[in-house]
Amino acid sequence: MNGIWFVLRSGCQWKGLKKESYGASSSLHKRFQERNESGLWKKIYRLIVKYYQKKGRIRWKWQAVDSKMVPAPLGGDLTEPNPTDRAKSGSKRHIWVDQRGTPLSIRITAANAHDLTEIMNLLNCLIVRRPKTQYRVQHLCAGKAYDSEEVRKKLRKRNITSHIRKREYDSNPKPPPLESDKHPARRWVVERTLSWQNDFRSLRTRWAKKSGNWLAFIYISCTLILWRMCSLD
Repeated sequence: MNGIWFVLRSGCQWKGLKKESYGASSSLHKRFQERNESGLWKKIYRLIVKYYQKKGRIRWKWQAVDSKMVPAPLGGDLTEPNPTDRAKSGSKRHIWVDQRGTPLSIRITAANAHDLTEIMNLLNCLIVRRPKTQYRVQHLCAGKAYDSEEVRKKLRKRNITSHIRKREYDSNPKPPPLESDKHPARRWVVERTLSWQNDFRSLRTRWAKKSGNWLAFIYISCTLILWRMCSLD
């Protein structure tokens, strides 16, 4: 496990591990993939999310969603030209968090996948059910990339009030919002969680050719983030 943590943290290649410290790198990489194929990393992540929910620490009233594009120099599956990085090969991490920034749902796609097509997939991948009686009104904060009336309608059907930033199609200044329409900034928690994930250099740049291996690293990083949040309470 120390070898896996080191690769996750440093972003180094498996063959870059010191044999005297972590053993044979080929054996370590093989065990990592075997555990990933058995679904171990995903199971651990799901268990800690359920434990976090059992303790009643998930704040469902305000939620947020966002994504992060990352370069993938070695290519592999789920990599496409990044439209924001001179069409270089890249992938994207999608994440759904609660009011405290707890990662509740994770997906990965190619870099050219639009956020509009993934927001409902994220909601369908939630590990724990959203309570229907504890919070009668639940809010979702999102950026301009999710600005779509169709998305708003789908969220309303699920009793979720959307707070999505609208795109500015003209240069005319808009009047200031009414006092009743103002809300404190709440979308920053998902950006903070994405920043926490960037502390793991294997997630900042995708060096894994197999998308499953990269997703396993994301599961491990979210497990560590959740564990820290549990220990802080």
